[in-house]
Amino acid sequence: MHFEPQAAPKPGYLVIDQLWKVFGDFVALKGVSLDIREGEFVCFLGPSGCGKTTLLRAIAGLDLQSRGSIRQAGRDISSLPPSKRDYGIVFQSYALFPNLTIEKNIAFGLENARRPKQEIQARVAELLALVGLSEQAKKYPAQLSGGQQQRIALARAMAVSPGLLLLDEPLSALDAKVRVHLRHEIKELQRKLGVTTIMVTHDQEEALSMADRIVVMNHGVIEQIGTPTEIYRHPSTLFVADFIGETNQFPARMIRNDTVGLAGTELACASCEVAAGSDVNAVIRPVDIIPHALDGREDIKTPQNLIDVTVTEMEFLGGFWRCRLSSPRLGERVLIADFSINAVRRLGIEKGGAMRAELPQNRVLVFPKAA
Repeated sequence: MHFEPQAAPKPGYLVIDQLWKVFGDFVALKGVSLDIREGEFVCFLGPSGCGKTTLLRAIAGLDLQSRGSIRQAGRDISSLPPSKRDYGIVFQSYALFPNLTIEKNIAFGLENARRPKQEIQARVAELLALVGLSEQAKKYPAQLSGGQQQRIALARAMAVSPGLLLLDEPLSALDAKVRVHLRHEIKELQRKLGVTTIMVTHDQEEALSMADRIVVMNHGVIEQIGTPTEIYRHPSTLFVADFIGETNQFPARMIRNDTVGLAGTELACASCEVAAGSDVNAVIRPVDIIPHALDGREDIKTPQNLIDVTVTEMEFLGGFWRCRLSSPRLGERVLIADFSINAVRRLGIEKGGAMRAELPQNRVLVFPKAA
Protein backbone atom coordinates (compact mmCIF):
# COMPACT_ATOMS: atom_id res chain seq x y z
CA MET A 1 0.00 0.00 0.00
CA HIS A 2 1.35 3.40 -1.00
CA PHE A 3 0.97 6.42 1.28
CA GLU A 4 1.51 9.94 0.05
CA PRO A 5 3.75 11.93 2.38
CA GLN A 6 1.74 14.49 4.33
CA ALA A 7 2.47 18.10 3.53
CA ALA A 8 3.71 20.24 6.39
CA PRO A 9 0.91 22.41 7.79
CA LYS A 10 0.85 25.88 6.28
CA PRO A 11 1.74 28.78 8.58
CA GLY A 12 -1.22 30.93 9.53
CA TYR A 13 -2.27 34.05 7.68
CA LEU A 14 -1.47 36.13 10.77
CA VAL A 15 1.33 34.84 13.00
CA ILE A 16 2.04 36.59 16.30
CA ASP A 17 5.20 35.43 18.05
CA GLN A 18 6.19 36.27 21.64
CA LEU A 19 4.60 39.71 21.71
CA TRP A 20 5.32 41.91 24.72
CA LYS A 21 4.01 45.39 25.42
CA VAL A 22 5.23 47.44 28.37
CA PHE A 23 3.91 50.83 29.48
CA GLY A 24 6.39 52.13 32.08
CA ASP A 25 6.17 49.64 34.95
CA PHE A 26 2.97 48.02 33.63
CA VAL A 27 3.25 44.90 31.45
CA ALA A 28 0.17 44.83 29.20
CA LEU A 29 1.17 41.82 27.07
CA LYS A 30 3.41 38.99 28.26
CA GLY A 31 4.84 36.82 25.50
CA VAL A 32 1.63 36.39 23.50
CA SER A 33 1.85 33.92 20.58
CA LEU A 34 -1.04 33.24 18.22
CA ASP A 35 -1.63 31.73 14.78
CA ILE A 36 -4.74 32.86 12.86
CA ARG A 37 -5.82 31.07 9.69
CA GLU A 38 -6.92 32.80 6.50
CA GLY A 39 -10.67 33.48 6.44
CA GLU A 40 -11.05 32.77 10.15
CA PHE A 41 -13.23 34.83 12.51
CA VAL A 42 -11.40 35.14 15.84
CA CYS A 43 -12.59 36.92 18.98
CA PHE A 44 -10.25 38.31 21.63
CA LEU A 45 -12.29 37.95 24.81
CA GLY A 46 -11.57 39.01 28.37
CA PRO A 47 -12.30 41.50 31.14
CA SER A 48 -11.27 45.15 31.02
CA GLY A 49 -7.49 45.56 31.27
CA CYS A 50 -6.69 42.00 30.11
CA GLY A 51 -4.66 43.17 27.07
CA LYS A 52 -7.09 42.36 24.23
CA THR A 53 -7.30 45.93 22.86
CA THR A 54 -3.54 46.40 23.29
CA LEU A 55 -3.01 43.27 21.17
CA LEU A 56 -5.40 44.54 18.48
CA ARG A 57 -3.64 47.93 18.40
CA ALA A 58 -0.26 46.20 18.04
CA ILE A 59 -1.59 44.23 15.04
CA ALA A 60 -2.86 47.50 13.53
CA GLY A 61 0.43 49.30 14.16
CA LEU A 62 -1.35 51.91 16.29
CA ASP A 63 0.71 50.94 19.35
CA LEU A 64 3.94 49.13 18.45
CA GLN A 65 4.89 46.17 20.63
CA SER A 66 7.92 46.39 22.93
CA ARG A 67 9.27 43.18 21.45
CA GLY A 68 8.12 40.19 19.43
CA SER A 69 7.02 39.86 15.82
CA ILE A 70 3.88 39.94 13.67
CA ARG A 71 3.68 38.38 10.20
CA GLN A 72 0.75 38.78 7.82
CA ALA A 73 0.54 36.62 4.70
CA GLY A 74 4.24 35.78 5.13
CA ARG A 75 5.31 39.44 5.37
CA ASP A 76 6.91 40.82 8.53
CA ILE A 77 4.78 43.85 9.51
CA SER A 78 6.17 44.23 13.04
CA SER A 79 7.63 47.71 12.50
CA LEU A 80 5.42 49.02 9.70
CA PRO A 81 3.26 52.12 10.24
CA PRO A 82 -0.54 51.61 10.00
CA SER A 83 -0.68 53.05 6.47
CA LYS A 84 1.65 50.31 5.20
CA ARG A 85 -0.39 47.45 6.69
CA ASP A 86 -3.19 45.61 4.94
CA TYR A 87 -6.27 45.94 7.14
CA GLY A 88 -9.56 47.74 7.64
CA ILE A 89 -10.67 48.73 11.13
CA VAL A 90 -14.03 49.49 12.75
CA PHE A 91 -14.19 51.24 16.12
CA GLN A 92 -16.87 51.25 18.81
CA SER A 93 -17.59 54.93 18.05
CA TYR A 94 -18.14 54.33 14.28
CA ALA A 95 -15.77 57.29 13.50
CA LEU A 96 -17.70 58.29 10.38
CA PHE A 97 -17.05 61.71 8.84
CA PRO A 98 -20.13 63.76 9.85
CA ASN A 99 -19.74 66.28 6.98
CA LEU A 100 -19.66 63.60 4.25
CA THR A 101 -22.60 61.67 2.84
CA ILE A 102 -22.81 57.93 3.38
CA GLU A 103 -21.52 57.17 -0.12
CA LYS A 104 -18.65 59.64 0.33
CA ASN A 105 -17.73 58.02 3.66
CA ILE A 106 -17.47 54.63 1.97
CA ALA A 107 -15.57 56.08 -1.01
CA PHE A 108 -13.02 57.89 1.18
CA GLY A 109 -10.31 55.19 1.18
CA LEU A 110 -10.81 54.44 -2.50
CA GLU A 111 -10.44 58.12 -3.43
CA ASN A 112 -7.24 58.35 -1.37
CA ALA A 113 -5.94 55.36 -3.32
CA ARG A 114 -6.76 57.29 -6.53
CA ARG A 115 -8.98 54.57 -7.95
CA PRO A 116 -10.91 55.43 -11.16
CA LYS A 117 -14.20 57.23 -10.53
CA GLN A 118 -16.27 54.54 -12.23
CA GLU A 119 -14.64 51.82 -10.13
CA ILE A 120 -15.33 53.80 -6.95
CA GLN A 121 -19.00 54.25 -7.83
CA ALA A 122 -19.41 50.56 -8.57
CA ARG A 123 -17.66 49.49 -5.36
CA VAL A 124 -19.71 51.89 -3.20
CA ALA A 125 -22.95 50.66 -4.77
CA GLU A 126 -21.88 47.04 -4.22
CA LEU A 127 -21.08 47.61 -0.54
CA LEU A 128 -24.24 49.60 0.14
CA ALA A 129 -26.25 46.73 -1.31
CA LEU A 130 -24.23 44.23 0.74
CA VAL A 131 -25.09 45.98 4.03
CA GLY A 132 -28.67 46.64 2.91
CA LEU A 133 -28.49 50.44 2.88
CA SER A 134 -28.56 51.37 -0.80
CA GLU A 135 -31.37 53.88 -0.26
CA GLN A 136 -29.33 55.78 2.36
CA ALA A 137 -26.48 56.76 0.01
CA LYS A 138 -27.22 60.51 -0.06
CA LYS A 139 -27.88 60.86 3.68
CA TYR A 140 -25.42 62.02 6.34
CA PRO A 141 -24.35 59.88 9.35
CA ALA A 142 -26.47 61.89 11.82
CA GLN A 143 -29.57 60.88 9.86
CA LEU A 144 -28.98 57.17 10.46
CA SER A 145 -29.55 54.98 13.52
CA GLY A 146 -26.60 53.61 15.50
CA GLY A 147 -26.97 50.19 13.88
CA GLN A 148 -27.05 51.70 10.39
CA GLN A 149 -23.97 53.83 11.13
CA GLN A 150 -22.07 50.75 12.27
CA ARG A 151 -22.98 48.94 9.04
CA ILE A 152 -21.66 51.93 7.06
CA ALA A 153 -18.45 51.85 9.14
CA LEU A 154 -18.09 48.17 8.18
CA ALA A 155 -18.68 48.95 4.51
CA ARG A 156 -16.05 51.71 4.62
CA ALA A 157 -13.52 49.37 6.25
CA MET A 158 -14.15 46.76 3.55
CA ALA A 159 -14.08 49.20 0.60
CA VAL A 160 -10.40 48.70 -0.26
CA SER A 161 -10.71 44.87 0.07
CA PRO A 162 -8.27 44.53 3.01
CA GLY A 163 -6.72 41.19 3.85
CA LEU A 164 -7.59 41.65 7.53
CA LEU A 165 -10.63 43.18 9.23
CA LEU A 166 -10.17 44.47 12.81
CA LEU A 167 -13.26 45.15 14.96
CA ASP A 168 -12.75 46.97 18.26
CA GLU A 169 -15.89 46.29 20.34
CA PRO A 170 -18.04 47.35 17.37
CA LEU A 171 -21.39 46.54 18.99
CA SER A 172 -20.99 47.74 22.58
CA ALA A 173 -22.56 51.18 21.95
CA LEU A 174 -25.78 49.67 20.59
CA ASP A 175 -28.89 48.54 22.46
CA ALA A 176 -29.42 44.83 23.10
CA LYS A 177 -31.85 44.02 20.25
CA VAL A 178 -29.83 45.86 17.61
CA ARG A 179 -26.66 44.21 18.90
CA VAL A 180 -28.09 40.69 18.51
CA HIS A 181 -29.34 41.47 14.99
CA LEU A 182 -26.11 43.14 13.88
CA ARG A 183 -23.79 40.41 15.15
CA HIS A 184 -25.62 37.97 12.87
CA GLU A 185 -25.25 40.41 9.96
CA ILE A 186 -21.53 40.90 10.60
CA LYS A 187 -20.93 37.14 10.69
CA GLU A 188 -22.87 36.65 7.45
CA LEU A 189 -20.94 39.48 5.79
CA GLN A 190 -17.64 37.98 6.92
CA ARG A 191 -18.63 34.57 5.52
CA LYS A 192 -19.62 36.08 2.17
CA LEU A 193 -16.38 38.03 1.83
CA GLY A 194 -14.10 35.39 3.37
CA VAL A 195 -12.00 38.09 5.04
CA THR A 196 -9.83 37.15 8.02
CA THR A 197 -11.43 38.94 10.96
CA ILE A 198 -10.40 39.73 14.54
CA MET A 199 -12.95 41.17 16.94
CA VAL A 200 -12.28 42.46 20.44
CA THR A 201 -15.14 42.02 22.90
CA HIS A 202 -15.84 41.57 26.60
CA ASP A 203 -19.27 40.07 25.85
CA GLN A 204 -19.16 36.27 26.22
CA GLU A 205 -22.42 35.70 24.32
CA GLU A 206 -21.14 37.80 21.42
CA ALA A 207 -17.93 35.78 21.19
CA LEU A 208 -19.69 32.41 21.52
CA SER A 209 -22.21 33.23 18.78
CA MET A 210 -19.82 34.81 16.25
CA ALA A 211 -16.33 33.35 16.51
CA ASP A 212 -14.75 30.37 14.78
CA ARG A 213 -12.21 30.47 17.62
CA ILE A 214 -12.03 32.45 20.84
CA VAL A 215 -8.82 33.73 22.45
CA VAL A 216 -9.52 34.18 26.17
CA MET A 217 -7.12 36.68 27.75
CA ASN A 218 -6.36 37.62 31.34
CA HIS A 219 -3.63 39.89 32.75
CA GLY A 220 -1.77 40.11 29.44
CA VAL A 221 -1.58 36.38 28.72
CA ILE A 222 -3.71 33.92 26.76
CA GLU A 223 -5.60 31.59 29.11
CA GLN A 224 -7.09 29.41 26.36
CA ILE A 225 -7.64 29.28 22.59
CA GLY A 226 -10.44 27.14 21.20
CA THR A 227 -13.76 26.90 19.41
CA PRO A 228 -16.79 28.30 21.27
CA THR A 229 -17.82 24.74 22.18
CA GLU A 230 -14.35 23.87 23.49
CA ILE A 231 -14.12 27.05 25.53
CA TYR A 232 -17.57 26.58 27.06
CA ARG A 233 -17.60 22.81 27.58
CA HIS A 234 -13.93 22.18 28.27
CA PRO A 235 -12.40 25.24 29.97
CA SER A 236 -8.73 24.68 30.68
CA THR A 237 -8.56 26.97 33.74
CA LEU A 238 -10.85 28.09 36.54
CA PHE A 239 -10.68 31.65 35.16
CA VAL A 240 -12.06 30.53 31.78
CA ALA A 241 -14.79 28.43 33.40
CA ASP A 242 -15.83 31.35 35.58
CA PHE A 243 -15.59 34.04 32.89
CA ILE A 244 -17.51 32.16 30.18
CA GLY A 245 -21.06 31.66 31.40
CA GLU A 246 -22.39 30.97 34.89
CA THR A 247 -20.81 28.48 37.29
CA ASN A 248 -21.29 26.92 40.69
CA GLN A 249 -17.94 26.68 42.48
CA PHE A 250 -17.32 24.58 45.58
CA PRO A 251 -14.12 24.06 47.56
CA ALA A 252 -13.45 20.32 47.54
CA ARG A 253 -10.75 17.72 48.03
CA MET A 254 -9.55 15.20 45.47
CA ILE A 255 -10.22 11.62 46.55
CA ARG A 256 -9.38 9.79 43.34
CA ASN A 257 -8.77 11.03 39.81
CA ASP A 258 -12.53 10.79 39.14
CA THR A 259 -13.97 11.55 42.59
CA VAL A 260 -14.04 14.64 44.81
CA GLY A 261 -15.15 15.12 48.39
CA LEU A 262 -17.47 18.03 49.04
CA ALA A 263 -18.95 18.86 52.48
CA GLY A 264 -18.74 15.19 53.47
CA THR A 265 -20.26 14.02 50.16
CA GLU A 266 -18.40 12.15 47.43
CA LEU A 267 -19.14 13.25 43.86
CA ALA A 268 -18.02 11.53 40.68
CA CYS A 269 -16.26 14.08 38.47
CA ALA A 270 -14.62 14.35 35.07
CA SER A 271 -11.30 12.52 35.20
CA CYS A 272 -8.31 14.78 35.86
CA GLU A 273 -4.63 14.59 36.70
CA VAL A 274 -4.78 16.07 40.21
CA ALA A 275 -3.14 14.21 43.09
CA ALA A 276 -5.41 12.60 45.68
CA GLY A 277 -5.66 14.74 48.82
CA SER A 278 -5.21 18.01 46.90
CA ASP A 279 -7.49 20.97 47.61
CA VAL A 280 -9.45 21.79 44.45
CA ASN A 281 -12.37 23.78 43.13
CA ALA A 282 -15.27 21.69 41.84
CA VAL A 283 -17.31 23.47 39.16
CA ILE A 284 -20.63 22.75 37.47
CA ARG A 285 -22.69 25.07 35.31
CA PRO A 286 -26.32 25.75 36.32
CA VAL A 287 -27.52 24.64 32.88
CA ASP A 288 -25.87 21.22 33.29
CA ILE A 289 -27.86 20.24 36.40
CA ILE A 290 -30.69 17.83 35.55
CA PRO A 291 -33.95 17.93 37.56
CA HIS A 292 -35.77 14.74 38.63
CA ALA A 293 -38.91 14.09 40.64
CA LEU A 294 -38.36 12.96 44.21
CA ASP A 295 -40.82 10.07 43.90
CA GLY A 296 -38.79 8.40 41.16
CA ARG A 297 -41.52 8.66 38.53
CA GLU A 298 -38.83 9.09 35.90
CA ASP A 299 -36.67 6.23 34.78
CA ILE A 300 -33.10 7.31 35.56
CA LYS A 301 -31.08 4.70 33.72
CA THR A 302 -27.61 5.81 34.79
CA PRO A 303 -27.99 7.98 37.87
CA GLN A 304 -24.96 10.14 38.58
CA ASN A 305 -24.49 12.26 41.68
CA LEU A 306 -28.19 12.34 42.64
CA ILE A 307 -28.80 14.75 45.52
CA ASP A 308 -32.10 15.33 47.33
CA VAL A 309 -32.61 19.09 47.47
CA THR A 310 -35.10 21.74 48.55
CA VAL A 311 -35.95 24.61 46.20
CA THR A 312 -35.36 27.73 48.29
CA GLU A 313 -35.83 30.37 45.57
CA MET A 314 -37.07 30.59 41.97
CA GLU A 315 -36.41 33.45 39.56
CA PHE A 316 -38.15 33.62 36.18
CA LEU A 317 -35.71 34.78 33.47
CA GLY A 318 -37.90 34.51 30.37
CA GLY A 319 -36.54 31.39 28.69
CA PHE A 320 -35.87 29.44 31.90
CA TRP A 321 -36.19 29.39 35.69
CA ARG A 322 -33.12 30.00 37.83
CA CYS A 323 -33.48 27.98 41.04
CA ARG A 324 -31.51 28.02 44.29
CA LEU A 325 -31.22 24.55 45.77
CA SER A 326 -30.11 23.55 49.27
CA SER A 327 -29.27 20.16 50.77
CA PRO A 328 -27.66 18.84 53.97
CA ARG A 329 -25.24 16.99 51.64
CA LEU A 330 -23.98 20.36 50.38
CA GLY A 331 -23.52 21.85 53.85
CA GLU A 332 -24.19 25.59 53.77
CA ARG A 333 -23.50 25.82 50.05
CA VAL A 334 -26.34 26.73 47.69
CA LEU A 335 -26.57 25.15 44.24
CA ILE A 336 -27.78 27.39 41.40
CA ALA A 337 -29.63 25.50 38.65
CA ASP A 338 -31.25 26.66 35.41
CA PHE A 339 -34.33 24.59 34.50
CA SER A 340 -36.41 24.89 31.35
CA ILE A 341 -39.99 26.10 31.62
CA ASN A 342 -41.18 22.69 30.41
CA ALA A 343 -39.16 20.84 33.08
CA VAL A 344 -40.53 23.09 35.84
CA ARG A 345 -44.09 22.51 34.63
CA ARG A 346 -43.65 18.76 34.05
CA LEU A 347 -42.08 18.07 37.43
CA GLY A 348 -44.15 20.58 39.37
CA ILE A 349 -41.04 22.33 40.67
CA GLU A 350 -42.00 25.11 43.10
CA LYS A 351 -40.48 27.21 45.84
CA GLY A 352 -40.24 25.20 49.07
CA GLY A 353 -40.69 21.92 47.20
CA ALA A 354 -38.40 18.90 47.28
CA MET A 355 -36.80 17.28 44.24
CA ARG A 356 -33.68 15.49 43.08
CA ALA A 357 -30.81 17.19 41.27
CA GLU A 358 -28.47 15.16 39.09
CA LEU A 359 -24.92 16.44 38.58
CA PRO A 360 -23.64 14.49 35.54
CA GLN A 361 -20.14 13.19 36.16
CA ASN A 362 -18.66 14.57 32.93
CA ARG A 363 -19.98 18.05 33.74
CA VAL A 364 -18.43 18.23 37.24
CA LEU A 365 -15.10 19.85 36.40
CA VAL A 366 -12.16 20.08 38.76
CA PHE A 367 -9.44 22.74 38.88
CA PRO A 368 -6.45 22.95 41.25
CA LYS A 369 -6.86 25.55 43.94
CA ALA A 370 -4.71 28.61 43.28
CA ALA A 371 -1.64 28.83 45.49
